[in-house]
Amino acid sequence: MSTPASSSATTSPPEAGPSNQNLHTAIENNDEKNSVVIKVGMVGDSQIGKTSLMVKYVEGSFDEDYIQTLGVNFMEKTISVRRTTITFSIWDLGGQREFVNMLPLVCNDAVAILFMFDLSRKSTLNSVKEWYRQARGFNKTAIPFLIGTKFDQFATFPRDEQEEITKQAKKFARAMHASLIFCSTSASINVQKIFKIVLAKAFDLKCVIPEIEGVGEPILIYVDV
Repeated sequence: MSTPASSSATTSPPEAGPSNQNLHTAIENNDEKNSVVIKVGMVGDSQIGKTSLMVKYVEGSFDEDYIQTLGVNFMEKTISVRRTTITFSIWDLGGQREFVNMLPLVCNDAVAILFMFDLSRKSTLNSVKEWYRQARGFNKTAIPFLIGTKFDQFATFPRDEQEEITKQAKKFARAMHASLIFCSTSASINVQKIFKIVLAKAFDLKCVIPEIEGVGEPILIYVDV
């Protein structure tokens, strides 16, 4: 897997960007150049594809060789919306329990937290409850997202198994008041859309991505959650 831009657990987070309303104004104002930083935390069990999702979004690449995250990985991606420069500062916490003491580094000042699980391993979805409880202890205001990875594998499961896991994921997302998105880094499914929805949710911007709710489809539920 590609080496992230920084893997130091002591990396200082970028300065926080302006308020939600200020960014909305900045993007609507075409006369001035502005810059904004959006910190996004990623948490969940090990080997579920957190680092793969981050590298895929930032670098556009996917490596099937698994390299365990030790501590915290950190990458940035800068995009432009009209005349506003937006930098996604993405923090990826290793899923082993010995790294839970680094959870504040990932969660503090985050605008959004992606609670991630592997669609092909139901146990990782069950673990989300504890990850959510602990993360909320450090950040009660971050916008929650429930992200199911490896949809390409999940799509080959028997229909009844897909129904069971999808139903449980929807239940968890409702309880968390979280957007629910199924994705695949290897098949490039919903990777870009995750961060487009993060941006829209964070700063109350219009998002026209169609929702998808059917069993067997790459779920996208983010309106009125």
